[in-house]
Amino acid sequence: MELDLLTLGLLALAALLAGFIDAIAGGGGLITVPALLATGMPPTMALATNKLQSCFGSFSASFYYFRRGLIDWGNIKWAIGCTFVGSMLGTLLVQRIDASILEKVLPFLLAAFALYFLFSPSVGDEDRSRRLGIIPFALIVGTGVGFYDGFFGPGTGSFFALGFIALAGYSMGKATAHTKVLNFTSNIASLLFFILGGQVVWVAGLAMAGGQFLGARLGSNMVVTKGTRIIRPMLVTVSLIMSARLLWQQYPQLFSWVG
Repeated sequence: MELDLLTLGLLALAALLAGFIDAIAGGGGLITVPALLATGMPPTMALATNKLQSCFGSFSASFYYFRRGLIDWGNIKWAIGCTFVGSMLGTLLVQRIDASILEKVLPFLLAAFALYFLFSPSVGDEDRSRRLGIIPFALIVGTGVGFYDGFFGPGTGSFFALGFIALAGYSMGKATAHTKVLNFTSNIASLLFFILGGQVVWVAGLAMAGGQFLGARLGSNMVVTKGTRIIRPMLVTVSLIMSARLLWQQYPQLFSWVG
């Protein structure tokens, strides 16, 4: 698929903004997937190409957090393995069955996630006691959310963050750092199988990669310097925007009063 320089430049700008948002709260796909679809790309190619550029953003954020000593590898090594397997299985399955059922349910899950943080102001401010051990967490959250990311994808970062905060007892800042590592893992696993299927538009994905890398670095720095003050509002806002957009797509009759 051929794209002109202006289109590639606009895609790179969209990726920069998405990378910034993703590093803080997730939900960058809300920007990049529609941008890719707007080029006339088939949906499968848009999703595959989105995985390519997302890998650069999630790697940039993960590396930034790692260099600042914010990643506890001992606590997430099992989750990394389970996330990879889950994403691999999800990517294989989505090529064989209809994922529309998730499209119907997802906006309500994202809205519930946003309300959870909105009305629980102390959640995630500091570390708490774990509710799940390392291996059960890996099996449930790593495999489950990884599978979801490979199978469908929107809101993956939000679900990982919720798992780390609610089940692993992490503070919001620590959860955000570890979320990006698992995000990168699931992105890589899914991308590998999209590549095997020949679905990636390389010129578009690589053009967006630079924007993603820079945006993720800026967003990660914002998390380190601003902490919970910016993470909580961003998580709530991005989740509500994603929920509203998906509701608009799936249940247009709910918005019939607009206009």
